[in-house]
Amino acid sequence: MAELTGAQWRKSTRSGDNNGACVEVADNLPDLVAVRDSKDPDGPALTFSPTAWTAFVQVAKSAS
Repeated sequence: MAELTGAQWRKSTRSGDNNGACVEVADNLPDLVAVRDSKDPDGPALTFSPTAWTAFVQVAKSAS
């Protein structure tokens, strides 16, 4: 399990007004990007390498 102490979580500016139902990303950790459900901040988080996260974001942006 990845160490997420010190993670600075942020929500997308595109989250809008959806009663807090969105994901949060912490990209301030060395060699790690973490993603969690904003409704369950103490729950599990998915972790990615920065390279994998960048590739995911690029594909997600091109699909919208």
